[in-house]
Amino acid sequence: MAGSLQGTIVKGIAGFYYVLAGEGESRTLYECKARGIFRLDGITPLAGDRVTISLQEDGTGSIDEILPRVNVFDRPPVANVETMVLVAASKEPEPNFPLLDRFCVMAEQKNCRIAVCVNKADIGDPAVLQRFRNVYGPVYPVFIVSTVTGEGFEELRAFLKGTQAALAGPSGVGKSSIANVLLDFEASETGEISRKTLRGKNTTRHTELFDAGEFRLFDTPGFTSFELGEVEEAQLQHFFPEFAPYLGKCRFDNCRHLEEPGCAVAKAAAEKQISRRRYASYRDMMKTLQQMEKEKY
Repeated sequence: MAGSLQGTIVKGIAGFYYVLAGEGESRTLYECKARGIFRLDGITPLAGDRVTISLQEDGTGSIDEILPRVNVFDRPPVANVETMVLVAASKEPEPNFPLLDRFCVMAEQKNCRIAVCVNKADIGDPAVLQRFRNVYGPVYPVFIVSTVTGEGFEELRAFLKGTQAALAGPSGVGKSSIANVLLDFEASETGEISRKTLRGKNTTRHTELFDAGEFRLFDTPGFTSFELGEVEEAQLQHFFPEFAPYLGKCRFDNCRHLEEPGCAVAKAAAEKQISRRRYASYRDMMKTLQQMEKEKY
C-alpha cells in the first residue's frame, strides 16, 4: 500500500467512488472501491461522505471508514448537506410559499443551515421580491439573484464560503442555472455573467459534488424525499425557528398552536410579530399531520 488519507466522496458510479483529497493545488481525485464490510453492515457510501481511504501502488484506493455524518438524505442519496439553499422564482413559475415552507421544514429537520434564494430578479415584480424579504427575512438570509445580470451572486457565494451546500426547490425555478453560475462565476464591469458550460442544462442524472474552491456544491436530480408524515406533531413547531420565543408560553403544555385558547404563537401571528403567511403554512401542515394520524385508525 502507498498510504492512507482522508477525503470526500464527490460521486459514485457503478460501484466505484471518486474521492477528492488534499488541499489547494495538491487536491487529487482517487478512484476507490468500498470495503465489503460496508455492504455487510447495510451501509452505502454516498456523495458528500467524508472518508478514510487506503491507497494502492497504482494510485487507486479503497474506502476504509466513513466518518460520522451530519445528515443523510434518501432522494437524492447524499450525506453531509451543511447548507441548504432553498430556491424560488419571482415569477415563471409564480411563487408557491406553502411549498417553499415544506422545503424549509425538510431542511430544518436535517439540521441544515438555511438560506432562501429568489431567482429571476430581472423580471420580478419589486413588490413580490419585497414579500419574500418580509416573509423570510426575519428567519433566514434571503438572496435576490438573477442568472441573467449576475445580481446577488457575490453575496450568495460569500454566504456559502467554507460549507458543503445543496440547492432545493420546485422545478422551473432555475436551480440548474444558479448552480452553473455558482460553479464558474466571472462578473464583468457591466455586471453581465460569463461562464463555461460545466454541466448541461437540466441534464442531471446522478448526484455529484463539485468543488468550487471556497465551497462545495451538490449537483443532484432534486430533493424529492420529503413527506410530511416523517415529522411528528410535537416536532413541527420546532422547525419554524421564529416560534422559539413563544414556545412554552401557551396556556396548555401540549398546545398545537391552532385553535387552543391562550396560544402564544397564534397571538404573535395575530399581532404580526411573526409572519402570518408562515403561520398559515404551519397550521396547514399541522392539520394534515392530525388527519394522517386519524386515518391510521
